[in-house]
Amino acid sequence: MTDVVNDVGGQRSTEVTGELAPEQVRDVLSLVEEAAAEDGQPAVSEQGRLQLKGRREGVRHVLLRNAEGLLVGYGQLEDSDPVEAPAGELVVRPAHRGRGHGRALGNALLAESGKRLRVWAHGGHPAARHLAQVLGLSLFRELRQMRRPLAGLDLAAPALPEGVSVRTFRPGEDDAAWLAVNAAAFAHHPEQGSLTQRDLDDRKAADWFDPAGFFLAEKDGALVGFHWTKVHAAESLGEVYVVGVRPGAQGGGLGKALTTIGLRHLAERGLPTAMLYVDADNAAAVAVYEGLGFVVHETDLMYRTES
Repeated sequence: MTDVVNDVGGQRSTEVTGELAPEQVRDVLSLVEEAAAEDGQPAVSEQGRLQLKGRREGVRHVLLRNAEGLLVGYGQLEDSDPVEAPAGELVVRPAHRGRGHGRALGNALLAESGKRLRVWAHGGHPAARHLAQVLGLSLFRELRQMRRPLAGLDLAAPALPEGVSVRTFRPGEDDAAWLAVNAAAFAHHPEQGSLTQRDLDDRKAADWFDPAGFFLAEKDGALVGFHWTKVHAAESLGEVYVVGVRPGAQGGGLGKALTTIGLRHLAERGLPTAMLYVDADNAAAVAVYEGLGFVVHETDLMYRTES
């Protein structure tokens, strides 16, 4: 279903749809890339960009066009969590900012969510903070991007818990086991813990996917943890993409050992820098990463309605 609404005066139109046509996907990706070049990072997350193609349960797209029909803004709403409010992201074409388009997108997301909304402000730019205030949203979550140099990496050899061995991911064979451990390890995390086979397939099909950098920890033949690394080739940047340890196997140093194994792999690739994302209130994880030499590079903020 697609709804198109023209604002008073005909200065812009808002289209809400559950599925984008191929040419719309191209237009949105072009807008996101143009804005990222201006802002220093994408305003729409990797998951949001993957969700542009095809119909996704609970995902809606908001296309904002000016009077000439140019796509000047895009918003996405994901309403798949049974408990949390729908999550949104939005971006306005740089040359068309300061004309109320961001507020129009935000109001459209509020309307679509029934005024129960969480919105990411990647990078925490002042304009995004101001828009959140205008929309009546309050700061809810702080996600830190941390970085450390890899040149001359000097980390102690990883100390694996007794009986644990590490190997790399086998696409197709390890999918179900990994999804189960990921869901258990991130049961408290609405984005990561809800990944499905389709989400995994999307990432396996991406240009950056390399099973040689996807490490699995096993004990007694069962998967107990993992460290999935990622390489951003254009930026010569390695990423601690996600580290997870199954409940019951936590607290024994497995997460730190897996992180070290992944960092060594990225350093061997010749990458100068490693990055990762971690919630500011995850004190245990922040302490581990700081102990491995990571420092805060920038911060993403999430705002939400009070209800």
